[in-house]
Amino acid sequence: MNKQRFFEWFWLIIKYSFAAGLLALLIRGFLLFPVPVQGSSMADTVSQGDMVLVERLSSVKRFDVVVFNLPDGGTYVKRVIGLPGESVSYKNDQLYIDGKKINEPFLKDNIHDDEENIPYTYDFDFEELMGVKKLGKDSYFVIGDNRRLSKDSRSFGAVSEDEILGKAHFVYYPLKHMKFI
Repeated sequence: MNKQRFFEWFWLIIKYSFAAGLLALLIRGFLLFPVPVQGSSMADTVSQGDMVLVERLSSVKRFDVVVFNLPDGGTYVKRVIGLPGESVSYKNDQLYIDGKKINEPFLKDNIHDDEENIPYTYDFDFEELMGVKKLGKDSYFVIGDNRRLSKDSRSFGAVSEDEILGKAHFVYYPLKHMKFI
């Protein structure tokens, strides 16, 4: 290989490397970013120490798993149960949105038959819990999938749209936990 060909090849590699690095920075900064899971409030969906990929472009829907920051400085991973303008309540382990029964199929792996006499989600009335009849315009009601051990909207209140960093879509580490959420 002559010198001119070597330098052409070398600059081609430099250009592609720069373009790939720039693309990775754009994706990391604006589309996808990693978040470590802390705590057990989302077990068995995600576990303590899992790393999840979060995207920030799509709109939040019921039952999405979201990542958000609260003023206390904590970063939380929870499931969206109530959307803006809705009222949320639980009675006898059953979710009600605006008085209508809603199934939660993602909980089937969390509820164990040996715990039949203990409610998985303790009963609450939205108005008594939150002090208002419905969620605000940009507010979401979030709960962890591990209901008995979760610090969530039942304790810290609704989460505003501005506090939501994005939706968790994929567990990529550790490899044995790898899955789509």
